[in-house]
Amino acid sequence: MKISQLMLFGIFFIGISSIEAQEKTSLTLDEAVKLAWEKSNEVTLANTKVNSKKYELQTVKNNQYPDLKISGQYQRLTKASIDMHNDEASAEPMASPDRAMFGMANLSLPIFSGFKIQSSIEAYDNLYEAESANAAKTKEDVALRVITYYTALYKAQKTLDLLNENQKQAQQRVTDFTELEKNGIIPRNDLLKAQLLVSKTKLSIDEANNNINNINFYLTTLLKLDPTVKLQVNEADFFNLKTNNAPTSDALALESRKDLEAIRFQQKASEANIKVAKSGYYPSLALLGGYTAFDLKDFITVKYAMNFGLGLTYDLSGILKNSAHVREAESRALEVKNTEAVMTDRIKVEVQKSIEDYSLAINQSVVYDEALKQAEENYRLVKDKFDNGLSDTNDLVEADVEQLNAKINTALSKAAIIQKYYELLSVSGQLSQSFNLSKI
Repeated sequence: MKISQLMLFGIFFIGISSIEAQEKTSLTLDEAVKLAWEKSNEVTLANTKVNSKKYELQTVKNNQYPDLKISGQYQRLTKASIDMHNDEASAEPMASPDRAMFGMANLSLPIFSGFKIQSSIEAYDNLYEAESANAAKTKEDVALRVITYYTALYKAQKTLDLLNENQKQAQQRVTDFTELEKNGIIPRNDLLKAQLLVSKTKLSIDEANNNINNINFYLTTLLKLDPTVKLQVNEADFFNLKTNNAPTSDALALESRKDLEAIRFQQKASEANIKVAKSGYYPSLALLGGYTAFDLKDFITVKYAMNFGLGLTYDLSGILKNSAHVREAESRALEVKNTEAVMTDRIKVEVQKSIEDYSLAINQSVVYDEALKQAEENYRLVKDKFDNGLSDTNDLVEADVEQLNAKINTALSKAAIIQKYYELLSVSGQLSQSFNLSKI
């Protein structure tokens, strides 16, 4: 019976392991970023906004083309009475038509409108470019979110691996101490300390698993993957990412940042809107043409009645009222200009902070490498002393914990360098180029 239970448990365990292995999906950072660009809601919304601005621009461009309108009427008349009011009385009675038909075609071509049409096209063209720049910035922001989640997932998985490895050693120590305690070689207090370390490590493992599950859900949601999919970060792929040619000043950022580029296009649009507002000071001139056809049955027929000429419109009251629109447009242009100045200063601060953070991550990694060597050597020496009865359990457990923390810190510091590198690229406006995302 015991053998059957053990076999059943083994089969169940193998089945669970195979299911977990099947659910895990290895995904490189490049693949994850491109997947986010293709499927994330933020990118889809940004592209939709760009299309809307494109259609708005096309609508404004259509204002420079002729307007052609046709209209027609057909009417039935009931006992229509027609009196020509002639001085000479007609001996014959007038006919009483029972239907009337009327058709007209009008053509209007704007010639001059105070530069309003061309200025409006210029404004909307710059707004379209600004929205395109905003969309590019949205894509970079989404890419940085993917990088943040991806790095966090690696950190959590690496931490879990190190904890599991350490847990095996801690459990083996408990097994060894149990035998030593039974034989009276060590006091029970030493065994309890070893067991306490196993319990603390188990809590850390549970926390690491919780972090992995949360980060995995965030990332799969962003990438529009099935939430049940378990993503796996391949350590070799992760550390093959290049972190060279990091920006060292804010010059690239001031040239390449898409949000700053969008503000500059908005500034051009606001300047064009000032011209649109000033167009109210000028008259509008249009070329007019038309064709009219009219038929009143048995009475009158008009054909080939064509007309052409010029149409002039001048809102004289607008000369006084329009100054408020001009001042409003000028004020909005000043707002955008001040916004650009504020954003420029903010970008400089962001770049400087990212440069310092990246440098700090590199320096910390060097220190953590040294600390790991020291912790491993310290554990080896304490273990030797403990085996020879020259050190107590507290020293051994403390050295073990320090060695584990050093391993975790070293692994996380390597990942931090990559994350800080891409954050620096992001604030410098170089993130898309690093992944060749512009081709997507």
